[in-house]
Amino acid sequence: MTGRTLQWERDGADWPNSRASRFMRVANVHWHVQELGEGPTLLLIHGTGASTHSWRSLAPYLARHLRVIMPDLPGHGFTGNFGSDRLSLPRMAHSLDQLLRRLDLQPALAVGHSAGAAILIRMCLDGQVVPSGLVSLNGALQPFNGLAGQVFPLMANVLFLNPLVPRVFSWSARDRARVERLIRNTGSRLDDKGIDLYQRLFRSPRHVASALGMMANWDLKALLRDLPRLNTPLLLVVGANDRAVPPATSRQIQNLVPSADLVSLPELGHLAHEEQPAAVADLILQMARRVNVLPPA
Repeated sequence: MTGRTLQWERDGADWPNSRASRFMRVANVHWHVQELGEGPTLLLIHGTGASTHSWRSLAPYLARHLRVIMPDLPGHGFTGNFGSDRLSLPRMAHSLDQLLRRLDLQPALAVGHSAGAAILIRMCLDGQVVPSGLVSLNGALQPFNGLAGQVFPLMANVLFLNPLVPRVFSWSARDRARVERLIRNTGSRLDDKGIDLYQRLFRSPRHVASALGMMANWDLKALLRDLPRLNTPLLLVVGANDRAVPPATSRQIQNLVPSADLVSLPELGHLAHEEQPAAVADLILQMARRVNVLPPA
């Protein structure tokens, strides 16, 4: 019972925006990074269990105006893995900081989806990046409440420590219907290509193990405590039908962060940027103009 770990030589040819891909080794991590467009630098950070593929339609819109940088997070997609102790929020932020230093870039604008938003906010709070503006797409910025907050990390840790779990999950991902149900459970509906790409990711035991490792090591208490001192202008984009991160949590974040504004997208789920990339791109470009990263339209 084995999965099919992603390999660029085999799987990269038809990967979204593959011509924009390059690889580099930084601090013992073999990174996959995509770059599109010219202009002020925009950094896109995907969420747990995703990869650069999630920006496949959004990035070309943005690349008409901006230089778009998109890495796969460690262990995700085509980026190599590192130890489980480095899958925590602070360590993930530190690894991205090392990558940006090697690339010699400082993003003018940063956009994160789900856990990617938490990583970027942590980096802003710690002075690792100093963008003119931040955009959170269905950001996972708060711990689970009540009993779920205690049980879910424990379950993720137990699953992560069992080496058979990623292989069993990746083996089960051969069933396309299971992948479709998993995506629907986020409140989103994707086209056939989107489902195909997630199926390919979920069939990779390394990718699944890294996603579980992030969940097992994810602690948002410190981030939540520090959020009120975030000075970077923040736009919270919320899919009203998000079943993975309750929309109400973003409204609570808005009350904590003085610089935050919120936009709700009706009928869209957790993967809103994949469902309606043009609409989300417009919001990001509006934010870029509001913080003077781009000139007025």
